[in-house]
Amino acid sequence: MHHRILDEYTKHYGSGTYTVEHYDVNLVVKLASNYLDGRAMLRIRALEDLNEIALNLKGLRVIKATCQGRKVSVSKKHHRIVLSTPQRVKAGEHLELQLRYGGNPNVDNGQWGEVGWEELTDGVLVSGQPVGASTWFPCNDHPSHKSSYRFEVSTDAGYRVVANGDMVAHRRSASRDTWVYEQREPMATYLATLQIGRYNEIAFDTGHRLLAYSVPGSDLAVRGAFAKQSQMAEIFERKFGPYPFENYKIVVVDDELEIPLEAQGLSIFGRNHLSVDWEAQRLIAHEFAHQWFGNSLTPTRWKYIWLNEGFACFSEWVYSEYAKIMPLQQRARDAWEMLEALPQDINIGDPGPKDMFDDRVYKRGALTLYALYVALGEKDFYEMLRDWTGTYQHGNVDTPKFIEHMKKHATGVDVDRILQAWLNELPLPDFPA
Repeated sequence: MHHRILDEYTKHYGSGTYTVEHYDVNLVVKLASNYLDGRAMLRIRALEDLNEIALNLKGLRVIKATCQGRKVSVSKKHHRIVLSTPQRVKAGEHLELQLRYGGNPNVDNGQWGEVGWEELTDGVLVSGQPVGASTWFPCNDHPSHKSSYRFEVSTDAGYRVVANGDMVAHRRSASRDTWVYEQREPMATYLATLQIGRYNEIAFDTGHRLLAYSVPGSDLAVRGAFAKQSQMAEIFERKFGPYPFENYKIVVVDDELEIPLEAQGLSIFGRNHLSVDWEAQRLIAHEFAHQWFGNSLTPTRWKYIWLNEGFACFSEWVYSEYAKIMPLQQRARDAWEMLEALPQDINIGDPGPKDMFDDRVYKRGALTLYALYVALGEKDFYEMLRDWTGTYQHGNVDTPKFIEHMKKHATGVDVDRILQAWLNELPLPDFPA
């Protein structure tokens, strides 16, 4: 059976023939040897008639697979493992898959650098965007699919496991600890994460359920760097609507990271990001804004990445103005001047896989929103944004949906023209006055 390509940006990942409603992932992780022993139960709904299910799993070996309790054969193709179902499955029917798998997990080193399961100096970090999920559990790896999850992870005693959702159990035995998390709100695979380290929990005394995890001795630096987090929450909730998840967790790994990483309900920083200067605070605001833009509202295809990154970058400017660091207009003007000096050869509405994380997509995406902010005026613009996050909460979005949504809110503004110029034409439009 030939696999239809779901997304031109991530050709061998994801399938449109079925969706996973729930993942139950049970792992035993041995840190010294970086060995993972995994069991995964996937509750699947067929979206069309099918007799096989292609899952993404990279660098790990399937030991046994069953479908509806019956042993099934598994073959390997590209970044996929293909399970044949015992009999033909009709669209709309549900199946349960059980997979036993294992091996030494590793990063997937492709055109987006190293993504996935990464060994730290002491512990493990998972960065899922865009195709890292398949380095640690079998999945339908594409953001157009959202599922609920349960993670049960056993690892060496003395280490803490942090994953998405609520921690519902923690058990200790002589040699290892087991941590159980439940992620109830729908989540895309790239936002699933696992962080393992000798972490202490730092509770922040705020109305938001804010928790930070870092190595002993870093408490003061963490409290200092994230002192403005509740202020950010206040402004973002006022501008973007209610925070979409039950809690917000911050993990600070004891290594330097090139960039912070977002996951659902959680952001991961390096110890080099523990600073009160704007560069670090901007990143803290950026990752937090992704909880609305990217995590609650997730793109249907990777080409719509500006709906994540443009919005998160614009959010940095919103925070900058609110915290009286620099006005929104000045941030926008600086970004525009920077773009004007760079090659204008990216169509940011469809940048292509190689350039989807290019800084120009972020900055020009943010300027697209700034142009709409200028055209609509502050009050209507934020009303439009709150309605956007409310309408599509825990769902999937794309540019056509955004255009349709804008038209509902912007009577008398030529939305098509603004978005066409900023998103689909190469030359940089004039600075919005």
